[in-house]
Amino acid sequence: MDIFLQQVVSGLATGGIYASLALALVMIYQATDVVNFAQGEMAMFSTYLAWSMLNAGLPYWVAFTATLALAFVGGLLIERIVIRPVENAPVLAVVIVCIGLLVILNSVAGWIYSYIQKPFPSPFPGTPIRFGNVVFGAHDLGAIGITLVVLLFLYVFFRYTTLGLAMRAAAQNPVSSRLCGVRVGWMLAIGWGLAALVGAVAGMMVAPIVFLDPNMMAGILIYAFASATLGGFTSPGGAVVGGLLVGVIENLVGTYVRFIGTELKLTVALAIIIIVLVVKPSGLFGRVVVRRV
Repeated sequence: MDIFLQQVVSGLATGGIYASLALALVMIYQATDVVNFAQGEMAMFSTYLAWSMLNAGLPYWVAFTATLALAFVGGLLIERIVIRPVENAPVLAVVIVCIGLLVILNSVAGWIYSYIQKPFPSPFPGTPIRFGNVVFGAHDLGAIGITLVVLLFLYVFFRYTTLGLAMRAAAQNPVSSRLCGVRVGWMLAIGWGLAALVGAVAGMMVAPIVFLDPNMMAGILIYAFASATLGGFTSPGGAVVGGLLVGVIENLVGTYVRFIGTELKLTVALAIIIIVLVVKPSGLFGRVVVRRV
């Protein structure tokens, strides 16, 4: 029972990271109907910026806050410079642009920082926390807390602020929003900025676990896709629940299914994607979209 509880809490910690990246994917998908394949590389590059500031001597939380600001501006500029020129192009063209952005960010990070793995510090103490016979890593619990704070911030922002309501309106009905005076183009750009900010949080939380290198988010992005698919690409809350479920399922399957272990844990995410697409393509909480021709 102690092992089970420990795996569940550890799964919630990693699931919170998957949820953050899945939420970023869903935010962009809702705004543009496009899946941003470069989301993981954007998070990775932001984490390298944080690493550079930490090496320059800045305190962790100062570097953390500055990275969020830079990630937001970077996401906004990417939408304005890279995505906007092709926003009316076929979906496949936008997908190819996102894949090209993925390759560029990965290559630039490798060129600047090299492909050698680097340790990334955790803001939480290294001493484990004990609850009876169960031992939890302080970073695991801290990552859960940080993720919940970010999710609460986004919930309040989209639910109770004028800008958040305008962004939701622009994503759901851009034509009517324009008639009401909402600047839809800037709403989409801000959405990309917020998605980049949330991705940066995921990157900085996962880097102490997997080490920092240009390819560190490749596997995490697959888990994020599984989370968004499970929860539903049309449901931000579903993406969060999906991330937590994927984290817990991954840990429990890796622990109790002997032939999978740690080597084949990534196949669990791929299996989740396939099963959900076959059984319920809209996900657990997503809405079914019907288009009349």
